[in-house]
Parts: sequence; C-alpha cells; structure tokens
Amino acid sequence: MQDIMIITSYYPPEIGAASNRIYHLAEGLKNEYSIRIVTPLPNYPTGKIFSEYKGQFKSKSTKSGIEVNRLWLYASVSKNKFVRLFAMLSYSFSLIWFFIWNKIPNRVIVQSPPLLVSFTCLFFLRSKQRKLILNVSDLWPSAGLELGALKKGFGYSVLKKLERFNYKNADLIMGQSNEILTHIKTITTEPQLFLYRNYPDITLPQLIEEEVNNNKLKIVYAGLLGVAQGILKLCEELDFKNIEFHIYGSGAEEELIKNYIKSRPDLPIIFHGRLDRKALHNVITAYDVAVIPLLNRIYGSVPSKIFEYAKLGLPIVYFGGGEGEDIVKENKLGWIAEEGNYLHLNKVIGSIKNSEITIERKAQIRATALTRFDFHEQLDSLKQVI
Repeated sequence: MQDIMIITSYYPPEIGAASNRIYHLAEGLKNEYSIRIVTPLPNYPTGKIFSEYKGQFKSKSTKSGIEVNRLWLYASVSKNKFVRLFAMLSYSFSLIWFFIWNKIPNRVIVQSPPLLVSFTCLFFLRSKQRKLILNVSDLWPSAGLELGALKKGFGYSVLKKLERFNYKNADLIMGQSNEILTHIKTITTEPQLFLYRNYPDITLPQLIEEEVNNNKLKIVYAGLLGVAQGILKLCEELDFKNIEFHIYGSGAEEELIKNYIKSRPDLPIIFHGRLDRKALHNVITAYDVAVIPLLNRIYGSVPSKIFEYAKLGLPIVYFGGGEGEDIVKENKLGWIAEEGNYLHLNKVIGSIKNSEITIERKAQIRATALTRFDFHEQLDSLKQVI
C-alpha cells in the first residue's frame, strides 16, 4: 500500500470547513493508501492549545487506521501581524524539523492557506521523485485584502510571491471552486488542475416534520463565528418581526455576539454554543431555514455549508454572492439575497412562508444534494489523478 502524507494547519478535534475537508479526504483515501497526517497541536479557533494537549511538544497517535502527527506551534489569534507571523513561523520551523527526521513519502498533499506553511512544504519537499499536491481552499493573499485583514504594501507583495511560487511548484492543484482554478491559470499553466468541492461525507439524520406552534420562521446558523461570516452584523441588521434566529458555533466574534444578545433581551436570538458535528446535525434539521452569510464577497470562496445543509435537507437563504450563489440557484436549494444588501435580505426572509417549508421540500433538497454533491464519486475521480 502506497503512502500519502497530508500536511494541514487544521484537523479534528478542531472545527470548521478546513478541518472537516481534510478529515473526510483522509478517511476517503485510507482504504487504498497508508495515510499520515501532519498538523499542529489543536488550537483553532480559540488560539489556545486544547487542554488535553497542553504541555506537549508533539503528539503521535493512530485513529481509524490514520496516523496523526501533531507538532508544536505558538498558538495565537492575536490581531497583531507580528504575533500572527511568529505563530505561522513556529509551525513552519516544526515542519522543517519533522522533515529532517522523518521519511517523506512520494505523494504529499499540502493544505493552503496559510501561504507561509504551504511555501515551507513546497520549498523543502521539492523532488523529481515526489508528487506535490496543493489543496487550495482560499485565494490568499487576495482574500485577505477583500476581508480587510491585509493591506497592499511590502508584506502583501511578499505573500503574492509566495503564492506564485506555490502554484508553480505544485504538480497537481486541487481547488474548491472554479474561480480558484481560473485565478491559478492566470499565474501558471504548469500544474494539473482538479476541481475538488467541499462535499461532506456524513451520516444523514431522519427528516422529521415539526409541528408549527407559532408563526415565526425558525432560522439557524451553525459554524464558525468569525469576522468573515459577519454573524454579529446579521444580529444587528435582521428584522425580527416574524423570525427566530438560532446560533450554533464558536469563534472570534463569540463574546461580542453573546454580549449583544444580553444587551437586547427583547430580540428572539438564541445562542446555543458549540456542539459536536453529529449532535449538531441531529438538532438543526428541525429548523425551517439555514442562513449562509458572508460579510464581504470573497472571490474564490464557496462556503462548504451549502453542500452540508443541502444534504441535511435544510432550505438555504444564501447571502454571499459569487459562485456559491450560482450553486444555490442552479440546484434550487433555497433563496438568494443580494450580497451586502440587508434590506433585500430582510425582504427575502419576509417572503418565506412557513407553509413552504414542508418535509417534501426538504426531502427534494436532500435528494438533489445526494445526486449532485456525491463525495465518493468526486473522490474516485481524484484517485485517478493523484
């Protein structure tokens, strides 16, 4: 059985799309390849090493046939750019040390971003005998510029050079959107390109028809509570006349959201905190509609929640623009609100009637997702090229 090493900055028990994507990829490949994961000690999204790993410099374990090597890093969610840089450098140094003392297989999959980490891997692991596969989930640094996390200048120009180096030195690039692959083609045509969506491989809970005990539409958001998602802004802008808003998750805006809810007890906003993924799936199918917002349109980004909510049978209100909007429209997964237009978002939500949210409609959305967002079919295609 051939070996594949997957190098990532995120892996369970961490939460989020990046962690789930790599986990499902590893699980899908393990029957045909011997999989080794290399990842930091878990710390995301809190920026603190998880309690069960505190005091450890490294950790090695095997679960479900997958070897997981966890390396030291300086964990932080500081907004100070020098602290963030040191955190990324610390993981890069740990990776270099790992490369020196461990045998590296002939196939390596590297998650990008972070750019500095992926650059470290592609720079030190280049070899004519080795196939380097870059899994690109976001277009940094341009996405950072759109989010306001980066500004044009010396640092941005350095990141652009790292991005260019990474694309040019990969043998195969997996991109989560057509926009990502289009962008890469403007830089290089050397690597093979493969569209690899964030399709989840999940156990589907039973669809249950809930009794309507009031006229309020129950809207749910479940996921990271970061700046990009803009859930605090959503709480401030939603018209709560005929809706309830339920929030699950954790992240940088968590305390701000909780404080806002505390300051506005008159609003029907309920914060449920963080649940493990299986428990979450069993809970959120009872809601009427799931909202998928982005604070700003990010070129190349397609939220994985589109595919996850669809498989769960949840109608979607999509509020993020771009390629994700096209996917929701084409597959008739729900409603579209103009990106950044909260007046239009409220108008769209106000037009949704409880009578439209039937178990038949949820079943149809699930059937569409199972046909068009097939994780195993996509994985079989990937196996042909790696």
